[in-house]
Amino acid sequence: MKFSEMEYVRPDVEQIKQEIETLTNALKAAESYEAAKAVFVEKDKLLRHVQTLGTLAHIRHSIDTRDTFYDEENKFWNAAEPELQEYLQQWTEALLTSDYRKQLEAEFGDIIFINAELELKCFAPEIIPLLVEENDTAMAYEKLLASAQIPFEGKQYTISQMTPFKNDPDDARRLQAWKAEGQWYKDHQQELDSLYDKLVHLRDEMGKKLGYDGYTQLGYYRMSRNCYTKSDVEKFREAVRKYLVPVADGIYRKQAERLGVPYPLSFADAALLFRSGNAKPQGTSEDILEAGRRFYEALSPETGEFFNMMLDNELLDVLSTEGKEGGGYCTGIYDYDVPFIFANFNGTAGDVEVVTHEAGHAFADWYNRDRVPMETIWPSMEGCEVHSMSMEFFAWPWAEEFFGPDTRKFLYSHLAGAVTFIPYGTLVDHFQHKVYEKPEMTPRERHDVWKELLGVYMPWMRLDGDIPFYADGEGWQRQHHIYSSPFYYIDYCLAQTVALEFWAKIQEDRNEAWRYYIAYTEQGGSAVFTKLLENAGLDSPFDEATLRGVCEKANRFLEAYDLSGIA
Repeated sequence: MKFSEMEYVRPDVEQIKQEIETLTNALKAAESYEAAKAVFVEKDKLLRHVQTLGTLAHIRHSIDTRDTFYDEENKFWNAAEPELQEYLQQWTEALLTSDYRKQLEAEFGDIIFINAELELKCFAPEIIPLLVEENDTAMAYEKLLASAQIPFEGKQYTISQMTPFKNDPDDARRLQAWKAEGQWYKDHQQELDSLYDKLVHLRDEMGKKLGYDGYTQLGYYRMSRNCYTKSDVEKFREAVRKYLVPVADGIYRKQAERLGVPYPLSFADAALLFRSGNAKPQGTSEDILEAGRRFYEALSPETGEFFNMMLDNELLDVLSTEGKEGGGYCTGIYDYDVPFIFANFNGTAGDVEVVTHEAGHAFADWYNRDRVPMETIWPSMEGCEVHSMSMEFFAWPWAEEFFGPDTRKFLYSHLAGAVTFIPYGTLVDHFQHKVYEKPEMTPRERHDVWKELLGVYMPWMRLDGDIPFYADGEGWQRQHHIYSSPFYYIDYCLAQTVALEFWAKIQEDRNEAWRYYIAYTEQGGSAVFTKLLENAGLDSPFDEATLRGVCEKANRFLEAYDLSGIA
């Protein structure tokens, strides 16, 4: 079914509560495993339907945040989901204490019970008003960014539409684009500060109401951190500083030499990899999607079937339009057993990465669409990001389809970007830990923390520049995850480490690397992250030797890469 034909009707929340309560009581009263299993499956069907309606409302709101109908529906779901969580918690408690738990574990896996234990630690009825307020505040942030109209060269642009200008090879024009965008953020500084301050205090209050010192432990539980701890993350950050930061620094020093600009670089100069301009995809948006079709059809029969299904059913909304929420994501529409990709094409290499990155998520969702319960379709977030970041590298042999004469630029930029991203992503994580350790910090103190950590993780950035917002240590406010999905960022860094492991395997034998990929993907969310890796024969990013090894291999490749003839 095409996305435009999928029906949305606001559900009756009281009826859903009653259905969940009825199923909970039936599970408690089950007199046989078959009866308990039937209730378990029925609850999964109900949750799939509820999730489908909420997801349809979210997607259509993010496509046009000015749509008053879906704006109201989003507000409805912001309030409804916390209310339903109270009843779902009662279900979870009944599931964990069921007489048939062992049989359910044997048939459906123990991961649902591992995660259920975490879910109970994330909720109590008394935090429902805080959850509603958190949802509304995060939505206000997203709407603010989606409303941006940035004046530049006599026209108005959204944040996403400014990206090509921020990469322009003309130094003066590129700098003016960065200043124009930075000025928009500065003009809305008070609102951005206020929204985040409110979110931090709401989350801190939630944590304390649930018996924690603050938000951090609750944040880990909410992110389903079920196989590693804050200590493991701290060790990973230390390894990033030890191995990745020096390599990334070397990459940026060479970039400064190519461009003929001072080191450390300004934010505007760091955005330009080559004096002649960054790699750009060739053709129109339709051409990029068609190149994506050829790539997936050639990669495997399964990926070909998947991508054609996505195109045929209008399951990609990729054009950057006025009123559209920024960024990109993939989500599942479970009543229809299909994923959906949301993005903002803007004429940069990122457009191609949407077709590979977000479609990596979508393929994993589609491949595991028949799993019961639905919670086992996706792994935890770092596990999901392995699907997407690794798929980007599987597209390398088809890069010319996407980039034509800019293919060599792209291949270098993509690998260099993978390496240099990890320090940035780790910075985002470290910053959030600092914020929630001291929720009483003022907005200016938070900006100062970001600026200090920039010097640690990204020493190649010049912090005394004349670009408003960025040079003042405020650039973190453009990172959606910091507002809307706290602690969701180290996941990208862990996954990028594994993706670089896939990149190394692809250089040796692409077909063998694909077998590893399928071995990882076919498990869905049936185990914790580290176990999924182990089952697929992959190394853990928490092993310092893994990060050191992929870093060394990538650096050797980049050092030897032939950039002759590229200005």
